[in-house]
Amino acid sequence: MATLSRWCRWKSATFMAALATALTLVTGVSVALAAGPTGATDGAQASAASAAKVATTTSGTSSGIAPAMSCAGLTSLDLAAAVPGVPFEVTSATELAAGSNTLGNWAACDVKGVIAPQIHFEIKLPETGWQANYLQVGCGGLCGNVNVSSAPASARCVPLTSGAFAVAASDEGHYQGGGLFSTDPTLRADFGYKSDHQLAQAAKAVIERYYGQSADHAYFDGCSQGGHQALTEAQRYPTDFDGVIAGAPANNFTALNTFSHAWTAQSVYLGGGPATITNADLADLHAAVLKGCGAPADGIIADPLSCTWDPATIRCEAGQTSTSEDYCLTADQVTTLRRIYAGPTDENGKLLYPGYQLRGSELNWAGIITPATATGASGDISFVRETLRYQIFDSPQPTLTYKDVKFTAAYYKKVMAPNEGMYDATDPDLKAFKAAGGKLILWHGLGDQHIPAVGTMAYYKAVEKVLGGSAATEDFARLFLLPGVAHCGGGQGPDTFDALTAMTDWVTKGEAPSSLTTRSVDSGGNTTASRPVYPFPYVAKNTTGGPADDAGSYTPVRSTAEANLTLNRLGSFRSGYETVGNWVHGKWVVSKGKA
Repeated sequence: MATLSRWCRWKSATFMAALATALTLVTGVSVALAAGPTGATDGAQASAASAAKVATTTSGTSSGIAPAMSCAGLTSLDLAAAVPGVPFEVTSATELAAGSNTLGNWAACDVKGVIAPQIHFEIKLPETGWQANYLQVGCGGLCGNVNVSSAPASARCVPLTSGAFAVAASDEGHYQGGGLFSTDPTLRADFGYKSDHQLAQAAKAVIERYYGQSADHAYFDGCSQGGHQALTEAQRYPTDFDGVIAGAPANNFTALNTFSHAWTAQSVYLGGGPATITNADLADLHAAVLKGCGAPADGIIADPLSCTWDPATIRCEAGQTSTSEDYCLTADQVTTLRRIYAGPTDENGKLLYPGYQLRGSELNWAGIITPATATGASGDISFVRETLRYQIFDSPQPTLTYKDVKFTAAYYKKVMAPNEGMYDATDPDLKAFKAAGGKLILWHGLGDQHIPAVGTMAYYKAVEKVLGGSAATEDFARLFLLPGVAHCGGGQGPDTFDALTAMTDWVTKGEAPSSLTTRSVDSGGNTTASRPVYPFPYVAKNTTGGPADDAGSYTPVRSTAEANLTLNRLGSFRSGYETVGNWVHGKWVVSKGKA
């Protein structure tokens, strides 16, 4: 992987140094011109754009491209027609002090606005340091709030913390975190596929007005629902972003929130009764899994897909009582765990969601898959409830719960047919994105308790099939799997990394990431462990005998289990399922095709 400093330094060509010297002699001010993303700028272009390219601070030094207008002036601009078909307005534009900026130590013009009918957005425009780059970030859950500081795969990237990017986010068209908004068809479409495309258009228009020039490159970074947003952009709007980082994507949204979560809930609460597995079981269960999978001393299973440990191997003998010293499972617990590790299937044994929990993820289940007490509620119950009641049927169904989900081919068709076209981002045909020069980094924690990583592996393999094989895919898209890491971070494995630098190197220099270095970081910001992750289907193996917490101890080894992954599933990754919705003569009309 290209190291952090390689992109953050923004190396200047000899011409840029000479030009800076000349400007110093003419103006009497010491300046340092920012080179373009490729590290060199054409001399004629640099001369013509020198006024815009130099932003002089109070200390007399340059730090990027200067604004072409005042921050407050943005509120007086009439932007209603700035983007055809995307009416929007700026509602406020205030100067944000560097010390108050959660993204980094840089002063910004903090812009807030609305895209019709009610997509609220925020854009942070650097007052100094801007390097003609735009970063759009996603949200989590069902969204419902604007969080411009959520850049999950951009840890410690100096360009982001120093103001090289204008950064924007939206609430996806609604302002509460539940599913109630989906009772309105317009808001459903905004959430499903439309809001991020419209934000990209509006934000780019604001950027062009503020700086007097457009952004040279645009990037997207999101995890969970943010990963879903990222893939929606790559699939439906392939020219919006040059680089897309999609973490733990909830791209198979309909099946995930209906069948996957309901399956684990019905598995834990067998027959609708008390939970068979609670948080108190997880530590002992996890220890048994590590032993059964032959995990190394550091307790991290690098290739969990290859482990087929059966919970029945620790079934309690007649009259045996389970203890921490001699942990065993009841018959119901064995049933529960077998179901969780197998994933949701119909009456013919076909998966209704392309994934299942991997062995080694158990410590991350607390509060999501398992409740605190046998009579308590799990997070899965809540996820299913919002989807069933408000998101997948034509009218609200306020009494439905996870118990009402049927795992049959008929119920699958009933749920998926009217919804996947609006909500899902599972189209594997990324040819247009590739042809536009787009680059995609997919990443997923192998200990993800919300969205099983198997689904992302399966999607990537589907992309490979459509693109014509691994070589044709990896030149623009790569998948990285993080052992032990929970949903969008946390867990037992190193979970802090910087994919933004890797992405910008790929986009601007053509340097594809051969690995990413992940780190465990303590509360003081100190790295306590590091490990490389390699592009799918390679896993990191300690072949040197060196310390397990040192990235230098590892080399890539091809995972047979990942490379040969096949799923017996009812659905499929395919093109042509997408729908779009529009108001036509006062009637909401849904039609086929990508927007």
